[in-house]
Amino acid sequence: MGSVRAKAAAGATAVVAVALIAAGIAVLLVLRSNLHDQAGLQAEVAAREVASQIATGTAYGKLDLPDGDEHPVVVVNDDGRVLAVGDEVRAIDGKAVSAGKQGSGSGQSGSSDEDSDDRDDDVSGPKPGEVDDDATYRDGTATVDGTVADYRFASVEAKDTAGKKATVRAGGALASEQDAVGTVRSAMLIGLPLLLVVVAGVTWLMTRRALRPVEGIRGEMAAITASTDLSRRVPVPAAQDEIGRLARTTNETLAALETSVERQRRFVADASHELRSPIASLRTQLEVGVAHPELLDVQGAVEDTVRLQRLAADLLLLARLDAGERPSDARVDLAALVREESSQRVADRIPVRVGELASVEVAGSRSQLGRVLGNLLDNAQRHADASVRVAVVRDGAWVVLRVDDDGPGVPAAERERIFERFVRLDDARARDDGGAGLGLAIARDVAVRHGGSLAVREGSVFELRLPVPEHGSGASADG
Repeated sequence: MGSVRAKAAAGATAVVAVALIAAGIAVLLVLRSNLHDQAGLQAEVAAREVASQIATGTAYGKLDLPDGDEHPVVVVNDDGRVLAVGDEVRAIDGKAVSAGKQGSGSGQSGSSDEDSDDRDDDVSGPKPGEVDDDATYRDGTATVDGTVADYRFASVEAKDTAGKKATVRAGGALASEQDAVGTVRSAMLIGLPLLLVVVAGVTWLMTRRALRPVEGIRGEMAAITASTDLSRRVPVPAAQDEIGRLARTTNETLAALETSVERQRRFVADASHELRSPIASLRTQLEVGVAHPELLDVQGAVEDTVRLQRLAADLLLLARLDAGERPSDARVDLAALVREESSQRVADRIPVRVGELASVEVAGSRSQLGRVLGNLLDNAQRHADASVRVAVVRDGAWVVLRVDDDGPGVPAAERERIFERFVRLDDARARDDGGAGLGLAIARDVAVRHGGSLAVREGSVFELRLPVPEHGSGASADG
């Protein structure tokens, strides 16, 4: 029972079994009830035929009674005295009956004929010469020609022309009902297990066919895991069903995983390359300083150390971002952040000009947003000819931080690639003063994790768009 196929087959078989058993019981009960009622109706018809003869004045000894095998009949008076009995009828409910003797009726033995005459004056029941419209029923047995069988008895009262009341009891055989019910029950007992076997087999085969693509997906995933080849994909069935969607989603997951792993590999390789250069340069300078102290380039060693420190900080921040670190929910005023950052950049090659500053607060990490602003300004300093400008404006539900310069701008074909890690355009590489190509990648990652975006507009304009929190502060110009 460990497989889905076995569970599905067992579950379907159990459900069908319960349904068939309930339906079979209902069919048997309805069939038995109908046949029972039919036997009672036949018994009532036979009883009314005899009662009609009595009502018309036919003597009890001359009554035309039906064959005892088909409808055993006994006629009794109010005292239970048998007035007439069908041929070969020997007993009713195990009590012997014969004409002129006390029978199995109400059984008031010792009553005289005068008592019967006194009851003739009873106003209840049918009138003289009539048959009662009502009939009563009960189940019982009758012994006919030495054979005991079950019958459905119907009792009908009638009065002869003299006003004497008699009760006609006629039976309808229940053998046909019992035979029919037994036949149906036997057919069900034989057919139900066979049907359940068919249901279980069909369910097993259909489930196996339906789950065959799943087994293919599982096998391919096992092979991918064993080979670590993330370029492989699981087979996609042609059917547009849940399994097809599962296969497509699995392939999308594998593609994303492959991209992530490849990106991680490139990141490790590029980080190793970027770290190798300053470490090798610093080691060389220190080794020269040890051998020839007078040749030690202290300034160069400090620059290499600072470069190495910045690179390590960038790699650490990227690692935290890749690990899913979420920014805090603190409120940060971008205008104040711009003023603070620009006031500290006194050693820049080109002074930073501050344009419009809309005082708008956003939710996030002040240190990370400060890193974004610093990276954008560093990038502008490397490419500007004579002007670097920063501004903060409100745009509906967004606040926009713009940093632009008068440099040559970014070619349209490169405006997305520059946000990749360790990517530096050829012109930028020729003028690079130590950047590792991580600044813009870090800036975009931080922007995305703050619910915003970072893109290049009009060649040399970088726009950082961040959502304004609900109930955020209004905008006010600060030039």
